[in-house]
Amino acid sequence: MKTFVQQVVETLSVGENKDRVSVVQYSQDQQTHFSLNTYTDKQAVLNAVRQLDHRGGQPRNTGAALEQVRRNTFAESSGSRYKEGVPQILILLTGGRSGDDVTRAAADLKKEKVVPFCVGTKTADILELQSVAHNPSYAFSVLTFDDIGSIHQQLVSLVQRVPRGYATCIDSDLPQMVEKLTVGERKDQVSVVQYSNEPSVEFLLNTHKSQQSAADSLKTIRHKGGRSRNTGAALNYVKENVFTPSSGSRRQQGVPQTLVLLTSGRSNDDVRKAAENLKEIGVMMFVVGIKNADILEMQSVSQEASHAFLAADSSDMSDTEQEILTSIQTGKKYKMFSSTPKEIIIIILL
Repeated sequence: MKTFVQQVVETLSVGENKDRVSVVQYSQDQQTHFSLNTYTDKQAVLNAVRQLDHRGGQPRNTGAALEQVRRNTFAESSGSRYKEGVPQILILLTGGRSGDDVTRAAADLKKEKVVPFCVGTKTADILELQSVAHNPSYAFSVLTFDDIGSIHQQLVSLVQRVPRGYATCIDSDLPQMVEKLTVGERKDQVSVVQYSNEPSVEFLLNTHKSQQSAADSLKTIRHKGGRSRNTGAALNYVKENVFTPSSGSRRQQGVPQTLVLLTSGRSNDDVRKAAENLKEIGVMMFVVGIKNADILEMQSVSQEASHAFLAADSSDMSDTEQEILTSIQTGKKYKMFSSTPKEIIIIILL
């Protein structure tokens, strides 16, 4: 296990303004050996790892350890830079099933945008590992920790691909889209909602009063995580909680309401009724899909078939972005022009 940790550290660029590493060991309770801000160079981290001893103990309270890490290790006082958009990554090494419940602790980590990876031996519960991991493919099983080198390269590759700020399907395109709007209290307003199992509002229509403020906020959003893709529930949530006067919506004053949905796969729940409910209150709908998105489902959500777009990947969205902006600004339904105030809600599945 120590060799594996050293191998992972060797792939990093450890430094004050670069990568940071913390190691926590646990059994019945937890012990932080060093925090994210303890060491500022790679050699110091490697030396500290070499000096670790197996602390032992029973039972194996993984849930409590995850909660401890969330509250204390991924804290600003311990060196976390999550508010700056720096990816927060957790690698869990375990030799068996947890003695306590891991469900709540894992969900809380993901809500705070931590990306967990799990490595377990044959005595570990693979379903439990998958429930903790960011997604099932981030959970690995080996016969013994002597065999952990066999998955080292694959794990390191996935860790290195965890992006800063936005993840998966949006990269830097949405900040660019916002920069083409005229954001202001009496001008355009923007809201962003992220979802998987359930929706989470990043900011409301009345949160940002300037284009720069909205764009800066977008750049700091990190991956929410989650295992389900409940698009219908997200659309319902937006109708009931975001397209409302208390959240800044000026729908009742005739300001055009637009929704842009970004998705990478088919929904686990029904989207048709939720989409119809939004259209009934006059919301113009656009859908952008990548990867395994279902084009028929996308078209059923969008205002019309031409408002559903498929992109090859996250780097292939600039043309789609421009088409959406043009449609918003010239939409016949609202007789919109670029000078007319607009309200745009962006819903992201990551």
